[in-house]
Amino acid sequence: MGRENPAEKALIHLRSRLCDPNFIFRPLCESSDSNYSKLKFLVSSSITEACNNSILLLGPRGSGKIAVLDLVISDLLQEYPDTITVIRLSGLLHSDENCALKEISRQLCTEHQLLFSKMASFDENSQFLIAMLRECGLAHKTIIFVLDEFDLFALGKQRLLYNLLDALQSVTSQAVVIGVSCRLDADQLLEKRVISRFSNRKLLFLPPSKEDVQRLLEHILFLPADSGLPTDYVVEFNAKLKNILADESYKEIINTYLNIDSTVKDFLRYLFRAVSSMDLESGMLSLENFKTALSNIQRHPKLESIKDCSILELYILICMKRLEVKEHNSYNFTTVMKEYKSVHDSFQTSDYYAKNVCLRAFEHLLQRGLIDFTDNRGQNQSVEYRPVKLLISFHQLHQGLKSYRSCPAILQKIMDREK
Repeated sequence: MGRENPAEKALIHLRSRLCDPNFIFRPLCESSDSNYSKLKFLVSSSITEACNNSILLLGPRGSGKIAVLDLVISDLLQEYPDTITVIRLSGLLHSDENCALKEISRQLCTEHQLLFSKMASFDENSQFLIAMLRECGLAHKTIIFVLDEFDLFALGKQRLLYNLLDALQSVTSQAVVIGVSCRLDADQLLEKRVISRFSNRKLLFLPPSKEDVQRLLEHILFLPADSGLPTDYVVEFNAKLKNILADESYKEIINTYLNIDSTVKDFLRYLFRAVSSMDLESGMLSLENFKTALSNIQRHPKLESIKDCSILELYILICMKRLEVKEHNSYNFTTVMKEYKSVHDSFQTSDYYAKNVCLRAFEHLLQRGLIDFTDNRGQNQSVEYRPVKLLISFHQLHQGLKSYRSCPAILQKIMDREK
């Protein structure tokens, strides 16, 4: 069996890190002002002081709400073993009150090794929940209810939320309700009777700052000395990576990316692309890896369509753009053909095709969605005479021509003139 390439081992190591939320969010949780610290304090105080609490975690999808919550619960389960029961519900699956209470009863029965009855009614499940809250409270055990997609539970009569929060008003109960939602106004959806029983504690998950991004990069990409890789390789890899992170071109790439997608989840996806394109022969990450990952993310369907166009179809697109630059508000195939002849005469191009061939290319562009008819009127009219419009911008067309491998130089010259 051949010796394993250190570059392959490093790639596996980095990918496993990128897929481990616990590892990723640790550096972001170190601050006493972090959402991790705040959430852990609120939940642990409910456990130690035997009190009830309700909290909302709000922020865009991919901002790390569930990852931080899981991290908190995982740490608390280690600190307080056998005193915490976690019940998880999703608004996508359990927004119906009957379904939600049945699922709560099922999870409680599983956790405490009790017999679960599928035939129990809504009232029976409600009484069972109240009884379990009382028994757990007396035994100094805390039940944590996690309501993912919390805003979906706020639809309808909100009976589940009311019953759950009302049960928390009891002196004997010991529970925490944690709602997770991507809607920042989730608490505004609650009825007055529910709001009056809610603790009104909210934690907002914002996109990571540039300092957080830098910390994440160093935490994820730098190889540790105890990784099992050759020491010389680790030193060289980290030194090369340090130079990349200090490069102004790299900082520009990261700033460009953060302007497109700013959530932690999307940033990790971007890093995964960059790491996966690492050259296994050299075994080092390069600036080109980050550039390639950015270009893959920025990929636009229209640009992909331009790459598949024929030379004639590119001529037609450029002719239409020239007509728009000349402020032709309305034009059709016949007008485009006149412009095509004008381009041919002006630049003495060798690419000149018959009208029927051009019409077929024009129809292909309609099918690709790069051009379209301006309105639905005149559907009985011939394609040649119906007004059309271009569905791509000047920038997209220019980028498409630059990425087109066999694009004639004359087309680039015409586009440069139109700038």
